[in-house]
Formats: sequence, C-alpha cells, structure tokens
Amino acid sequence: MSALIANARMYAVTPAVEAAWRALFQRVAATSGVALDYLAHPAPAPLDDIWARPDLGLALQCGWPFANLYPAMRPVAAPVPRANWAGGGPRYRTHLVARADRPVPDLDRPGLRLGWTATHSQSGRHAVEAHRAARGRPRDPVLVGPLVTPRCVVEAVLAGEVDLGPLDSYWHALLAAHEPQTAARLRVVETTELTPMPLLVASPEVEPATVDRLGAALVALGADEPRLAPLELAGFARVTRADYDALRSIG
Repeated sequence: MSALIANARMYAVTPAVEAAWRALFQRVAATSGVALDYLAHPAPAPLDDIWARPDLGLALQCGWPFANLYPAMRPVAAPVPRANWAGGGPRYRTHLVARADRPVPDLDRPGLRLGWTATHSQSGRHAVEAHRAARGRPRDPVLVGPLVTPRCVVEAVLAGEVDLGPLDSYWHALLAAHEPQTAARLRVVETTELTPMPLLVASPEVEPATVDRLGAALVALGADEPRLAPLELAGFARVTRADYDALRSIG
C-alpha cells in the first residue's frame, strides 16, 4: 500500500512544533504499521486542499468544517491538551486577545475592531459569534478579516490593526510554551465556552481498518510518551461524528 499523507498545519505554531508533530506521526506510523508521509502545507495555501486529498491518513481538521462541510471524512482521534482548562478531554475554547501594553478593550465599545480568521473556523469565527450572542451584545463590531491563521491574528493584534483577535486556546498554549516572548505581549480579555477539539481525520477513501489502526496507535500513547511533551498534550482520545453534532447548529 502506498504511503498516506499526514499534516499538522493547523497547530504548526513554530518550526520546532511542526517538527514535533512529524516525530509523533513517525511514531504512529511505526506502531500502527501504516506508512505515513508528512506533507508540509504552509499558509497561505488553503487547508481545503489538504482535506480534499483522497490519500489523507492523518490531518488536523477544525470541528466546524468536519461537522458541516465534510460528512464523509473519517474521524481518527482528537488531541487532549495538557492544560487545566481542557479538563482531561478533547476540548478547547477561544481566547479573545489584545495587546498587553494597552488598556483592556471593551467588546461592546462602538467601533471596536474585531479580527476573524475564516468562515469555516470554529475558534476564529463561530465561537466568537456564539459568545457574543449568548451575552446579548448590543452592537456589532467592525470585523477585520479574513486573517486566515492564528499567527496572522497575533500579528494584527500586536501591530494595532485590530483591538481584539480570536486565538485558539491550544494554539495559544503552544505559543506560550515555544515563543513565550510573543505570548507575553498578549492579554486574554474574554474566553468562550469549551467546544470539541479539532481532530485528526482520514479521507473517506481510507479503509476503516486502517483508520482503526491509526486511532489505536494514537490512543495508546501514554502520558510518559516523550513526543507528547513539546506538543503540550496529555494524549489522544477516540471520537465519533456524533461528538461534533453540537457544532452543526453553530454559525
């Protein structure tokens, strides 16, 4: 069988983090017996191009497009962040961040410039809309985007191009671990509710038995697995499509 493609673009926060993902996928390939070739797909190349590949074995996908746009995509497993806010499960949330050296912006202020990443992004668009709706925000902010990636959100915030920007809490944790000098320049102003974590998926063309082998290899990684530490992960959990049903009504 030809090698399947693996990709971790969503959480390749720095080159060192991407290298850590590659090392993890090599470990999964060895223990599962499923050959994987890592394919770099740096921004601004569309993530949709990766998700459309028929030879996709392991790639990170946001929960919103998984639930709404890719009904045949096969769920493999979801990362479990090591951070306390995850509560030991495959969950995450969105931090609304601002520059740490400026006064705290008010999300209700007229003319507030609020960044967003992409229409299919849970953390970068839909979680923020749900957060505002739940609190009955009376005014619409000035939306600035699409900023496409979390890195571009950080750059826009620090450059003063937006007052607030949405940052995936797990991406933020990786930034704090690997680029603390940048993370220290950001202030978390508000935080959304927890939602299902972006997951590793395989294309519909991949045999279910192969998906099961990959998922089992990921879940078998123990907390003492050294390849998890640089990724700020406690492990992986098996997930089903039903686990993401809550996101189908968002946005």
